[in-house]
Amino acid sequence: QVQLVESGGGSVQAGGSLRLSCTASGYFHYMGWFRQAPGKEREGVAAISRLRTTTYADSVKGRFTISLDGAKNTLYLQMNSLIPEDAAMYYCAADSRPGRSLKSRDFGYWGQGTQVIVSS
Repeated sequence: QVQLVESGGGSVQAGGSLRLSCTASGYFHYMGWFRQAPGKEREGVAAISRLRTTTYADSVKGRFTISLDGAKNTLYLQMNSLIPEDAAMYYCAADSRPGRSLKSRDFGYWGQGTQVIVSS
């Protein structure tokens, strides 16, 4: 059974850092992180292919880094210089097809989410 399990969320002050992890069962060509704040639409944050090609939302470029440990089948999102606007539920997503977008419709599998709170 395909499963994506996130961890690493929590509460941090603005300017701080968090690292999210997503352990995947099954093989995926493309994995990513999305986030959704209350009252807002889900948005793509970053994505990575098995060839380690990365895509970032403009709002997180230079602050967030996505990486993939193929041996552990684990996806990471290192988040630095966090700002209150980064606060949201963060979701891990994956798909068995190659991809390069940050569109929700291009990901067929989703985790349950992990909460990130950023206080000012």
